[in-house]
Amino acid sequence: MTLREAVALLADAGVPSPEYDAAELLAHVTGSTRTRLAVPSAEELARFEELVGRRALREPLQHLTGEAHFRYLSLQVGPGVFVPRPETEVLAGWVVDRAREHESPVVVDLCTGSGAIALAVATEVPTAKVYAVELGDEAVEWARRNLVGSGIELRHGDMATAFPELDGVVDVVVSNPPYIPLEAYESVAPEARDHDPALALWSGADGLDAMRVVETTAARLLRPGGVVGAEHADVQGKAAPAVFAAARRWADVRDHLDLAGRPRFVTARLAR
Repeated sequence: MTLREAVALLADAGVPSPEYDAAELLAHVTGSTRTRLAVPSAEELARFEELVGRRALREPLQHLTGEAHFRYLSLQVGPGVFVPRPETEVLAGWVVDRAREHESPVVVDLCTGSGAIALAVATEVPTAKVYAVELGDEAVEWARRNLVGSGIELRHGDMATAFPELDGVVDVVVSNPPYIPLEAYESVAPEARDHDPALALWSGADGLDAMRVVETTAARLLRPGGVVGAEHADVQGKAAPAVFAAARRWADVRDHLDLAGRPRFVTARLAR
């Protein structure tokens, strides 16, 4: 199979970025880079054809290569953990900027998944003390691998009750919680619907069940004037901020766009 044939196969299968994915898979099997591809051996070519076939069945590219790129990081990912998306990098950047406003910031990442946001903050703000929590049994194991040596305190548990010893002292809370309504099942891309853990995707009838928990947990953890940022679906640009506005304990509630210009995350400051 040539690279051109692989691209055509992936395009026919509906893969959104067939040229990129085919080149990434070839680079992966040959130990080269997407911009400087090596000529595969017969063994590598057979492995390439196998991976292209699996990608055509909409298995996530990151599961096939075993890694996901996020800001300046390369994370280990695979079955059982949510694959971090490029749109979440904007939220992570917001957290980094807010953390840098403090000399020794305390940051908590709720629903950390692979540990992407937590590790980005710890890497880019070395003075930060970062805490992360993840409920999923398999996901927390991926997070442990990615956070080794980072100094981040990772806990396996429910975000609703996480870190009671930090109540009222946290500077920044961040979360990329599940936010897809159950009724939207058929509209979700196969890569997410069939391969990301259900715990990381679905969040009640309106997709905001987890967001409500983020709101109450953030209010418990944050010091007065502390801030929270949480990702949401692009159709929740009004509904997600409304969760915080309705609680009547937040100031500066506003929504933010991702790099594609779509509503992507809400931020708020604890007023009391």
